[in-house]
Amino acid sequence: MATTQEAAPADPNTSRRGLFGRRQITEAEKREAFFTATQWRLIWLKFRSHRWALWGLLVISVFYFVAIFAGFFATNDPVTRRPEYQYLPPSILGQARSFRLFDQAGGFRPVIYPVRTKLNLQTFEQDVFPDLENERPLRLFARGDPYTLFFFIDSDIHLFGTGDPEVRWFPLGTDRSGRCLYSRMVHGATLSLSIGILAIVMSWVLGVVIGGISGYFGGIVDNVIQRIIEVLMSFPSMPLWIALSAALPLDWTVVQVYFAITLILSVLGWTGLARVVRSKLLALREEEFVLAATLDGCRRPRLVARHMLPSFASHLIVVASNQIPTMILAETALSFIGVGLRAPAVSWGVLLKEAQNVQSVALRPWLLLPALLVVCTVVAFQFLGDGLRDAMDPYR
Repeated sequence: MATTQEAAPADPNTSRRGLFGRRQITEAEKREAFFTATQWRLIWLKFRSHRWALWGLLVISVFYFVAIFAGFFATNDPVTRRPEYQYLPPSILGQARSFRLFDQAGGFRPVIYPVRTKLNLQTFEQDVFPDLENERPLRLFARGDPYTLFFFIDSDIHLFGTGDPEVRWFPLGTDRSGRCLYSRMVHGATLSLSIGILAIVMSWVLGVVIGGISGYFGGIVDNVIQRIIEVLMSFPSMPLWIALSAALPLDWTVVQVYFAITLILSVLGWTGLARVVRSKLLALREEEFVLAATLDGCRRPRLVARHMLPSFASHLIVVASNQIPTMILAETALSFIGVGLRAPAVSWGVLLKEAQNVQSVALRPWLLLPALLVVCTVVAFQFLGDGLRDAMDPYR
């Protein structure tokens, strides 16, 4: 009688062939790769396992990419006024729908219909009537309003459009001056997102330099710097931002106000980072590698910049990622209350200023769409900061 032999258990250290004949990595190889990987490689592997952080990074990357090429992604010029298109609703809503995925013949082809408006004498609102007999196909890379890319590249190619200057497409409706809200939101991302990056870079430099001086030299220098930081931190941030922003001259240009707001946010935002740098340097001054570098003749500036700061650079990255949304919210709040960026500048705060009354919220809710972008940006940065904080300690 034949005997049945039991199958030997599979060795987890034996390589196997997976789908399409690819060799699967064994557990032993995974452990070896973990213990031989560099610090930044371990950080990336830990960060990659944080799903929400990856989604946050994706959203932020898309927003900044669109902000860089705002003129290409916008469908219209953001500052051109068209009174005949005042307060148009989004083109996909209601009976006034001017954008459809299927043409009159029933075929799948995105089309745009010209619209005409008529004042309703009973509601004193503009009634919108799409011309269904005169359709235009929605084209990719269509010509439209001219714009300048990177301050020196002139172009009129847009991602979407009809190619017909007589037929305008307003995906998210218009404001009280007939300006395309979608195009203004896209161009507003350029100012709102860039001001957060510039402000955090300037405050990061100030915090690292001043905190480094305070933490390394100590003594009377440390006492003076810490007292200055305590005085600055004793003032509420928002009232101080409002007071400094309101003091800006009204005849300044958009560029001057932009850099002034960036400077105000950065000068008042470096104190927390400076204290973090100081505490880290105080803890590292007695470490053996600092003593070895000192005995080797390393000068103090090089010792701090070359040996001490890189040892906790990952922590500084996390702090910076958490402060960027604070800067974006500060600019939005200042522009919303009228002491930040002002028209003709286009930012998310300036757009929200037009929706700060009950009538706009009740009758024209699409004017609140810029607030959705602010919320998405802040939440994405929070997810990214959480992922970076966990990834910077890959052995935990």
